[in-house]
Amino acid sequence: MDWSPVIISLKTASASIIVTFFLGAAMAELVFRIQNKKLKMILDGLFTLPLVLPPTVAGFFLLYIFGIRRPVGKFLLDYFAVKIAFSWEATVLAAVLISFPLMYRAARGAFEQVDPDLLAAGRTLGMSEWNIFWKVQFPVARPGIVSGAVLAFARGLGEFGATAMIAGNISGKTRTLPLAVYAAVASGDTREASGYVAVLVGISFLVVIMMNYFSMKTPDSGRT
Repeated sequence: MDWSPVIISLKTASASIIVTFFLGAAMAELVFRIQNKKLKMILDGLFTLPLVLPPTVAGFFLLYIFGIRRPVGKFLLDYFAVKIAFSWEATVLAAVLISFPLMYRAARGAFEQVDPDLLAAGRTLGMSEWNIFWKVQFPVARPGIVSGAVLAFARGLGEFGATAMIAGNISGKTRTLPLAVYAAVASGDTREASGYVAVLVGISFLVVIMMNYFSMKTPDSGRT
């Protein structure tokens, strides 16, 4: 069995979760603090959209934006000699787009569970909003956020449709585990496909165990 899809998938998921974690938490905090209900609803819908769109549609939008003949893709290629489409970076981009809503919604839900009185107490003590976030809000919401990050990691690892659209299925370069399963089945090599499936099932099972672990550690949101 060729182990390159396993390595590529783990590299992709690891790189994407770094971006997804900070971006998802930041956008969740932004939406959480917005008081305008209409604006909050619009932003929430925009950030959640990749979750309900078919992955191939999300991949189409990525290809439309980062294709070498499209404005952004052409700009990056002409001025920075960076080609996004059909590269390993494209697998990361696809994983970030698809896994972002899971991280965002988990973080937002965790922030909303924090007792408002704790935040108010921090302000009463003269703490800055930055200190309140890192010393009060984030520690209380951390189990829910970490649980969302674990789920986002798994989603990035299992991404197929968007990756196939923007990165292709290039052996040794962009062929992730889901694409390797598809390629093996298409070529009639069910033994190799079974090996890749076993790896994916094993990782997915570990993810479920980790999610349950962090869920059990979730505090009662600081409510007293």
